[in-house]
Amino acid sequence: MGKVQLFEVRLSESRVIYSPGEPLAGSVTVRLSGALQYRAIKVSCVGFCGVSNKVNDTAWTVEEQYFNSTLSLADKGVLTAGEHSFPFQFLLPASAPTSFEGPFGKVVHQIKAVIDTPRFSKDYKCNKVFYVLCPLNLNAIPEIEQPNTMSITKKFNYKLVKSGSIILTATSDLKGYIVGQVIQLRTDIENKSGRDTGSVVASLLQKVAYKSKRWIYDLRTIAEVEGVGVKAWKHAEWKEQILVPALPQSILQGCTLIHIDYYIQVSLKSPEVSVTLPIYIGNIAVNRIPLSPARSVPHIPSAVVPSAPPEEEEAASGYHPMDNVSIPTKSHSQQQPFSYAPGLSFQEVRLDSDQTGSPNHPTLCLSTGATVPYYAEGTVVPVPTASSLILPPEYSTWGYPYEAPPSYEQSCSSANSSLSNGN
Repeated sequence: MGKVQLFEVRLSESRVIYSPGEPLAGSVTVRLSGALQYRAIKVSCVGFCGVSNKVNDTAWTVEEQYFNSTLSLADKGVLTAGEHSFPFQFLLPASAPTSFEGPFGKVVHQIKAVIDTPRFSKDYKCNKVFYVLCPLNLNAIPEIEQPNTMSITKKFNYKLVKSGSIILTATSDLKGYIVGQVIQLRTDIENKSGRDTGSVVASLLQKVAYKSKRWIYDLRTIAEVEGVGVKAWKHAEWKEQILVPALPQSILQGCTLIHIDYYIQVSLKSPEVSVTLPIYIGNIAVNRIPLSPARSVPHIPSAVVPSAPPEEEEAASGYHPMDNVSIPTKSHSQQQPFSYAPGLSFQEVRLDSDQTGSPNHPTLCLSTGATVPYYAEGTVVPVPTASSLILPPEYSTWGYPYEAPPSYEQSCSSANSSLSNGN
């Protein structure tokens, strides 16, 4: 029985990224120090999704398979000493979903090879993971180019007997963005009370839902920016920007077990009030028709006319019509947008999208929240990421929580109850 010195799968041109419906070619390489008897040499192309109730556990509770094709490369015989190469080719299905990897589940595509040896002998196995990218074209989503606006009014009591209200309105310039794009955010706060508010915080949130025996939710704050509070009887405006870092796309088309959603949440710490804007993260940017040299988020005037405070407060507060002020920013917590995967060699691969843009190939990067590489349009300068990458097979090194996090609904219960009650 010969000794196997090398047994591996090699993809043509060292590619790692493929599109649905694309052919995938490669070879299985075997190097032997002596003769090896075998019954068959086979290679399989497999795509599946697995979800578990435990963090980084591959004993899947629920699975769904997308494709599983097997080719026989060699029938019963003997391999002589030396190196042997067996070419293969598969056609990826057009319905193959984008690759993804998270703490409670993943979408994996891989090539598996096996040398089936005679009875009582050891079988030899190896595999090679590749990535499928099905780009999300934001232009296919209705009204994606429109501003996203949400407003809420909350009444509250203070100093035991006094009452007031806060009108919080948040507006983003679009409803969808790509990695590296800047979210233009505008917040209007009307403080109709004699009490100063706490600081205002804008957050980019990611919610990943895993369908197991029960739904498991992973809610994360991707980026956060904080502004100062609003003085009593003031109407304040806060303009900020959030850079979209490396993130997996919103929709894993064809996958029913993992759902990815993104939100912009703007909240006041005191009194507690928040609004949530759902957004999409895609791969192909929104086509905006330039109506003017610079497009800005339109001002949305409040439909509520500020009312006078209670008579007993007039003398003490020196009330006058609301002044319009701007809110300065206190802090900005933002992940770096791009990072390259060390040790990976990427070939030129184009997106099948509009070719009227930059003649250069899109820059190939890796998500900080998944193992699927993505393409960024335009000129991009890669910089080190502020958070650790998940790279196979070491994805378990990321610091995921060891218990299932609360659901998005639970985390935002106060905001949802306020919205439903109209307060």
